[in-house]
Amino acid sequence: MHNDLFRLDGKVAFITGGCQGIGLAIGLQLAERGAVVAAGDIATDAFETAAAKLNAVKPGNMVVRCDVTDRESINEAVAAVTAHYGGIDILVNNAGINTARDRVTIEHYHEDDWRRILTVDLDGVYYVSQAVIPLLRARGGGRIINIASVLGLVPARLQSGYCAAKGAVVTLTKSMALELAPDNILVNAVAPGSTLTESYSKMLESKDGIFYEKAQSLMSHIALGRPGNPAEIASAVTFLALPASSYITGVVIPVDGGWSAGGFLRDW
Repeated sequence: MHNDLFRLDGKVAFITGGCQGIGLAIGLQLAERGAVVAAGDIATDAFETAAAKLNAVKPGNMVVRCDVTDRESINEAVAAVTAHYGGIDILVNNAGINTARDRVTIEHYHEDDWRRILTVDLDGVYYVSQAVIPLLRARGGGRIINIASVLGLVPARLQSGYCAAKGAVVTLTKSMALELAPDNILVNAVAPGSTLTESYSKMLESKDGIFYEKAQSLMSHIALGRPGNPAEIASAVTFLALPASSYITGVVIPVDGGWSAGGFLRDW
């Protein structure tokens, strides 16, 4: 009986941004626990590799194109997942971006970056949640896990758009938890700190990288002295998806190596 608290057999998980980085790591761990996984992503070039990795863990998973800024794309993806599996039990709102430009103060922050980040990182959570909540309710409940950021808890300089979006995701998570609790839909968030995704790894390894020096100085502000890896972020998400976490809703779990416990960024 106790083992059942740590299994997801028979559950269907839909993960946005699920074919790369943290999203794929989440899918792999949920599949290991017995869930079937539908990985939604806009990066169609990653589909084949992601599908192969997911199905190597447990056969029967799928990938589907999903642009979280486009309601039609979301509805088509959700319809495809529902047609294939009959419903959805777990939603992970993972898709997100940050600016690729030089980091600047708010008065110089480019409006295109502001709009793009808010649209993907915040509006995307809103759009996808609206599409999936009726399906969770139809199953008698479920889980929504939003991927926020430590910068939504402890803002840094020169990233106003990203901090604004992720701070809003933190508060939105709590509001959703209050509204959806009567439907047995638990809503929580995970707030990653610095995480060694493929793109971040390249930045650390290349001294020609635009943010290399800042990335190096960042390590001094992390209590554990290192960035995390996608699997460590995924472990927190997996816990929130399990039956074992059935009395947890409206919380945001920092997975940041101690950054938010007292780190102070001067110029990141």
